[in-house]
Amino acid sequence: MFQWKKTLYRSVFLSFLLVVTVTVLQRGMAPSQLLQGQPQKELVAQESVKAQKRDGVLPVASDFWKKQGPALKAAEATEKAVRSWDVTSVNCSANQNFSKEDWFKGLEPNFRQFMLYRHCRYFPMLINHAEKCRGDIHLLIVVKSIITQHDRREAIRRTWGQEREMEGRKVRTLFLLGVASKEEERANYQKLLDYEDRIYGDILQWDFLDSFFNLTLKEVHFLKWFSIYCDHVRYIFKGDDDVYVSPSNILEFLQDQKADNLFVGDVLFKARPIRKKENKYYIPNALYNKNTYPPYAGGGGFVMDGPLAKKLHRVSESLELYPIDDVFLGMCLEVLKVTPVAHAGFKTFGIVKNKNSKMNKEPCFYQSMLVVHKLLPSELLAMWDLVHSNLTCSRKLQIL
Repeated sequence: MFQWKKTLYRSVFLSFLLVVTVTVLQRGMAPSQLLQGQPQKELVAQESVKAQKRDGVLPVASDFWKKQGPALKAAEATEKAVRSWDVTSVNCSANQNFSKEDWFKGLEPNFRQFMLYRHCRYFPMLINHAEKCRGDIHLLIVVKSIITQHDRREAIRRTWGQEREMEGRKVRTLFLLGVASKEEERANYQKLLDYEDRIYGDILQWDFLDSFFNLTLKEVHFLKWFSIYCDHVRYIFKGDDDVYVSPSNILEFLQDQKADNLFVGDVLFKARPIRKKENKYYIPNALYNKNTYPPYAGGGGFVMDGPLAKKLHRVSESLELYPIDDVFLGMCLEVLKVTPVAHAGFKTFGIVKNKNSKMNKEPCFYQSMLVVHKLLPSELLAMWDLVHSNLTCSRKLQIL
């Protein structure tokens, strides 16, 4: 009987000790650590967020590039210290320094909004999945999406976004989102997204508006997130949610890659800034006065190695944000003296540029490609099934 009581007392004491230990640990953790991976039920108010202010508002001529030396060293030190998303609020007011300039007044409203607030660098996370980078990941698939395009995300999950392990190489998938741009739709779409994420657990979301001019913001948020959480990711595929991707062809291509600083895609060399105001990609001379852009990959999809992504994060913090995300990455690569590599298997404008060509719907061509832009969800599902059926082609194109 004495032995039984002794055992009982010991069990009760150990249980009590465990409860106390867990309580102390929880109280010692930051709120962001406790909430990682948990979708927040309510949206953080759009103007409640606090981001660091940056000097240098209007990059013209040589002023576009900031002094990189001290900034890069500071970024490296910060990266080592920060191991969780450290932005929880923002208090960012419009920068009116150039609001009276004629070139600024001529911009369309969304472009003006970008210029007024582009110093607002980082925003809080609403949904995080740090666990996606646990372990050794060979290929991380990262897809830019917006909250309203659930059908595209679902088509990707059923096709090229399936998480898998191929010959011991892990492939994981994430979708990058902001919040709905229309305020009246925001609450309902957020509830749907929270439910979607509870099912799939593959969404990263930040508290900034999803818009064309915020794609660069999405780029720098992902690079920061990757630098914090992903120490063992070898390669990244990053692309749009309206592309066809062949993960098996990408992995086959990567087998032979030995060099560092890999950045490969459909590369544009000596592309010129568009000066026509009616064009979506219009850039005024006052914002960028050079005749050509540095080499950059079309945003439909590209592949880079993990270490390079961390270097891009550090460099990105030393440059002012640019309204075209593809070009902004090209500017970061130029600072690093890394030239992106063109590859025939990346088709940003379709198999051929003539949209009416039958070649753009020929599955035997898709069988050989790494990335093809662009397809509707129904087209993606149909093409995926065709390519992965008992397809008989005369030969596989030698592009890998």
